[in-house]
Amino acid sequence: MSVSVRELLERAGSLLAMELAGSARGLDRTIALPRLQQPGLALAGYLPQLHPDRVQVLGNSEVAYLATLARASASEAVANVARAGVSCFVVTNGSTPPAVLTEPAEAADVPVLVSQLRTADFIRNATSWLEERLAPEAQLHGNLVDVHGLGILIRGPSGIGKSEAALDLVSRGHRFVADDVVLVRRISPTVLRGRAAELLVHHMEIRGLGVIDVAALFGTLATLEEREIELVVELVEWASDSDRLGLVEESVTLLDVPLPLFRLPVRPGRSLAMLIETAARNYQLQVRGLHSAREFVARLDAATTVTRTRARDA
Repeated sequence: MSVSVRELLERAGSLLAMELAGSARGLDRTIALPRLQQPGLALAGYLPQLHPDRVQVLGNSEVAYLATLARASASEAVANVARAGVSCFVVTNGSTPPAVLTEPAEAADVPVLVSQLRTADFIRNATSWLEERLAPEAQLHGNLVDVHGLGILIRGPSGIGKSEAALDLVSRGHRFVADDVVLVRRISPTVLRGRAAELLVHHMEIRGLGVIDVAALFGTLATLEEREIELVVELVEWASDSDRLGLVEESVTLLDVPLPLFRLPVRPGRSLAMLIETAARNYQLQVRGLHSAREFVARLDAATTVTRTRARDA
């Protein structure tokens, strides 16, 4: 994934107190990495440390260094950096970009921007924005709901009842995020966030009813625009060999992030909403160190040991 310099300027310009300093040529250049660079060494002639498709930030030190060079040398240093494939130059601290920066940058179609923020603040804010925007993303088939403050992705084959379960959960006071298509982004090595596709926001398809507007039916408080995914519940066909005790802990990996997985067999008469609520509460207890199934088996083993001991001593 990548972001254009134009998108950074238009969407994050206010956050970064940033504006275009020169020509608009080059605004369609791409930013492929969220990490920003300060090209001090590159301006001094050490170009191998430059990474293409990154934002180059010039603070007071870099601008002051250019001022120490002869005009021709400074222009050549900037031209060498610009030709290396960088995305753009951003001058921080509200400083006026010198001509030795703007002229060779414009000649190479590399835009120059100015931010009123201090260098450290600009780097922190811009990196955060770019990490969010450049996060890996995938489309998953399922429903995303918030149950007891826990983001749950409901998965399963088509027609098994995912949307009906989500609708039942909303009617029980929980919150709806997405139906059918969930756009999932990995915003950090361990965190996934999901949202609805733009055309499907607040909408859900229920067989026999068609497409319904959840916000209009249940109120805006019944919906969320986005939610972290913390648990996956998979609805599966009923099988007699399903885990009866709950000792088997499963997980599923989405976008390289492992998530706990609960499999719920579907059968007429079972309340899927109630089971998903219980799965959410049970998982929250496990996170706190209370594992009901393990404690039950431990008590059972202890009781069996006592019975055997008494029988042997009798």
